Amino acid sequence: MPAARPARIQLPQRRRRYGFSMTAMADMLFQLLIFFMLSASLTPFAMLDVRTGVLGGAGPGASEAGDGAANATDIRATAVWTLTPEGLTASGQRFGLDSVATLAQALTAQGTPNVLVVLRPDVPVQNVITVLEALSARGIGSVQIADGSIR
Repeated sequence: MPAARPARIQLPQRRRRYGFSMTAMADMLFQLLIFFMLSASLTPFAMLDVRTGVLGGAGPGASEAGDGAANATDIRATAVWTLTPEGLTASGQRFGLDSVATLAQALTAQGTPNVLVVLRPDVPVQNVITVLEALSARGIGSVQIADGSIR
């Protein structure tokens, strides 16, 4: 006689439950990403007013008919600053970026309404913005920027 097998007890089987689906959450995160990307592009990046112009009536814009001469800047009333990675040179003297506000205040007191900023190579953009903000805060709105790289 064959050996008797012990009887197996059948336990009730649970229905298989599916796990949490990440698809809905991924869709929602993608929509939020698109929303914030679009809303960020609608805000202004800078508080500086940037316009084009001609210094002293010379240059490619001077030959245009109309108001070309009216937008020209008087060279005699223009301060020339050279911006380097180390700081600023004005009237042959070197200054740090911490003294830009003082220099701009002195220009305002002298009645110099125009500044030409000559940029040397490797000047960080943040230094340019620092100079432009200091000049704008002191009421000097006519600022021209020139490339000062030596070729």
